[in-house]
Amino acid sequence: MSEAVPGKPILHNAVETRLQLAPFNVPTSNGKIIQEHIGAASIEVADISIARMVAPPFWTESFQIADLDEVTYVIRGVFTVETVSGMTKVGALQSILVFKGTKVRYSNPAEEECEYISVCTPAFTLERVKRFLALTCI
Repeated sequence: MSEAVPGKPILHNAVETRLQLAPFNVPTSNGKIIQEHIGAASIEVADISIARMVAPPFWTESFQIADLDEVTYVIRGVFTVETVSGMTKVGALQSILVFKGTKVRYSNPAEEECEYISVCTPAFTLERVKRFLALTCI
């Protein structure tokens, strides 16, 4: 059995794997916790990113258009996804897929934290997301 070293490839039955022992903590200025387990920032994987996030009460971000598909799976709390078509509330143990090219804004409208997992393909990078300064959708 191979010894696990963070971020170092492990060969097992001729298939390369990577064990992530500790996530990369993405710095934020809005109180949101972002822990990338797999992706461009953590282990330099370009095809997919997986991150655990905790959004504080009443957290919101600006609208964005991403050059990636994003699945959000809510562990606890409520997560709101707003597009030009309207708002969708995603509760605990529910998930939502936002397709590449969608103008979207994510938020936590509740008094409690919202913990969720985000999976992006290709991997999330700042270059793949165009953020808007205005908080309105149109």
